[in-house]
Amino acid sequence: MSRPSGGIESVIEEKFRTTRRLDRDNTCPFLLRVFLNDGRHNLLNEYHRGNTPKNEQQFHAWMDTSLVEISKSIQIALPEYRQKGTYFDFAIVFPNDRHPGYRMKDVGSTCVGQRGPDDEKTLSQCRFQIGDFFDIAITPPSIRDEPSTSYTER
Repeated sequence: MSRPSGGIESVIEEKFRTTRRLDRDNTCPFLLRVFLNDGRHNLLNEYHRGNTPKNEQQFHAWMDTSLVEISKSIQIALPEYRQKGTYFDFAIVFPNDRHPGYRMKDVGSTCVGQRGPDDEKTLSQCRFQIGDFFDIAITPPSIRDEPSTSYTER
């Protein structure tokens, strides 16, 4: 499978893909394999020779599935990630055309309870191809980002 190489044809194709919504009732979904990790992405060497990281979740998706839909599906499956301020950083892991192994490309992020510019980005807009993996680094809100609750005792 080769990735599109620039040019006017790919620009027109990309514009067409972004404006057209699928009829999900009549379009068969595919299996989206998602690998989660706390605080950072999984290492690329974990995707070597048919192996994958152990922290896999599987979802059915369409090419018009958005990043926020994926993060909400994860929150339904794993309630510990529902806390407001939790970040989901998305990367696509795909076969390397030049060398054996895989490559990773960051494609966006979402945050629970906040709107962001990547929320409505679709798999198609991320240039995801069926068979690629999604690697998601999940970062819960840290204590240092919360407002101070210190007070002086009298």
